[in-house]
Amino acid sequence: MWERLKEDIRMIRERDPAAKNFTEVLLCYPGLHAIWLHRISHFFYLRGWFTTARLISHFTRGLTGIEIHPGAKIGRRLFIDHGMGVVIGETTEIGDDCLIYKGVVLGGTTLEKKKRHPTLGNRVIVGSNSTVLGAIIISDGARIGSGSVVVKPVPAGATVVGVPGRIVESLAIERDDLDFEHGNLPDPFSDLMKMLLQLHSKLEERVKRLENQTNKN
Repeated sequence: MWERLKEDIRMIRERDPAAKNFTEVLLCYPGLHAIWLHRISHFFYLRGWFTTARLISHFTRGLTGIEIHPGAKIGRRLFIDHGMGVVIGETTEIGDDCLIYKGVVLGGTTLEKKKRHPTLGNRVIVGSNSTVLGAIIISDGARIGSGSVVVKPVPAGATVVGVPGRIVESLAIERDDLDFEHGNLPDPFSDLMKMLLQLHSKLEERVKRLENQTNKN
């Protein structure tokens, strides 16, 4: 168990340039505290101590601002960066080496007692204030852009942005490390506006040429 705890701290020090030392990570990272307390609540949940599990989860939310249902299954080295407002539902499954930013919701879309929350593969990045809804699979290496709403499965290596989420890029999965440059994700709406502005500029030039020809005649 101690090795697992050290792995969690080492992971944060490697991935967050703001982390200065072991003590700072141990005392000042709510994402780390939320994961550790979730493991305890999940332990009780699996043994049928549901109220105890929920009380621990409730305490964790008040302490960290991160709400993880005790039933959620979380892999190794999950990094919840900052974390305020993160909500992870009961039947959520998260693979190894994932990255979740603040305000992310992994939610359900049905009241039936069945698998109703997302499944994240390995090395998935979910940007700030994104919402992923339903029993869908976000495959290995996928990236969800900040503020996106995803309601359909995402293939491995794909990048999704927008509301509703649309695939704007698809890459082969070759690297094991995470690409933290989620701020550089493609923006299809911005690209569309640039295209329209370029078209508008070309039309203006054509109109001016036609006006000049008409005046000469």
